[in-house]
Amino acid sequence: MIISSHSIPIVDFAPFLDGSAKQQAADQLLGSFKSYGFVYLTNFGLSNEEVQEMFDLSKRFFALSHETKMLAPHPDSGMHHRGYSFPGQEKESQLPDSGDSATEAEIPLPSVRESFDIGREDDDLMPNIWPPDHILPGFKESCLAFYWKCYEVEKNILRALALGFGLEEEWLVRYHGMPDNGLRLQHYPSIALESVLTNKVARISNHTDFDTLTVLFQDNVGGLEVEDPNESGRFLPVPPIPNSIIVNAGDFLRRWSNDTIRSTLHRVRAPPDAVTKDGMLPDRYSIPYFCAADFSTVVDSIPGTWTADYPKKYEPVSVEEYVMKRFAADY
Repeated sequence: MIISSHSIPIVDFAPFLDGSAKQQAADQLLGSFKSYGFVYLTNFGLSNEEVQEMFDLSKRFFALSHETKMLAPHPDSGMHHRGYSFPGQEKESQLPDSGDSATEAEIPLPSVRESFDIGREDDDLMPNIWPPDHILPGFKESCLAFYWKCYEVEKNILRALALGFGLEEEWLVRYHGMPDNGLRLQHYPSIALESVLTNKVARISNHTDFDTLTVLFQDNVGGLEVEDPNESGRFLPVPPIPNSIIVNAGDFLRRWSNDTIRSTLHRVRAPPDAVTKDGMLPDRYSIPYFCAADFSTVVDSIPGTWTADYPKKYEPVSVEEYVMKRFAADY
C-alpha cells in the first residue's frame, strides 16, 4: 500500500485478483475504509481502453442538445432514479447522522452538473429510461455492458472487504446478488472559477453517498475533495491518478459495519492547481457506480463489528426502505 501525497492510500488490487497476497490487499482496503472512508485502487480489473470508451460515449451524450437529452427525462420524483437530469434538477441533501433520521437538512450551495442514470434492464422498481435508439446508436448497449463490468469489480471489492472483516469471502457478495445498483454518467459544464472560489456555486456540494459503496472513474480535470478525518471542516484534494479508481464507503456500509467504517463527507470544487481559460474551469466528466445491497433484504450489523463492550448501535434495517428514503430526498 502506498500513501499518496494527498493522504488517501493507494492499494494495488492485483495481488487480491491473482491470489498472490489476498489477505494483505484485503487488510489494506479495509484499513483505508476505517481510517478515511476512501481508497484508490490500481489494477482493479478493467482496461484503460474500456474505461476511455465509456468516457468518450458520455461526452457524446452530453454534447447533444438539451431538447434531445430531454427525450429520456429523469422523473420529477427521486423514487425513480433513471434517465437524464438537467443542471439544478437534483440537489444534494444530507440527512442528520448520515441518513439515519427522517429529518432532512438541506445544503444550500447550488451544484452545477448534469447526469444520466442507468440500472439493470430487469428492474421493475426503477425501469431504465433511454433516448430513442437513433439518437446515439449503441448507447444503450454500451452503457449496459459497462454496468455489468462494474458489477464484477464491485463483487471483488466486496470479497476483499469480507476477508478484511475475517469473514468467508462471499459473505458480502450474497447480499449484493441482484444487483440493485446505479451507473451514472456525469458532466460538469465549464464554469467561472471565481464563482466556485467565492462559494456562489459548487460542482457538487458537501455530501455523503448512501449505498454500500461507490466506484468512481474520473477524468484528469480534478476537483474532488474529502473531509479530513482528523479535522472537521478541512478538505483534502483527491486528484486523479492515472489508471486508478476511487472507492468510497457509503452511509449504509457505515451503519452495517456498526460505525467501524467511515462514510466521509466529500464534494467537487475547483482543483488547487486549476488551469483556466478566460477565467473558466474546464468541463469535467466522471462516472460513479453506486453499489447497493439487494432491496429485498434486511441486514443486521456485520459479524465481528460488535461485542459486549462495543454493542450494536443500530436495529436491523430494510435495504429498500433505507435507500428509497435517500433517493426521495434528492429530488
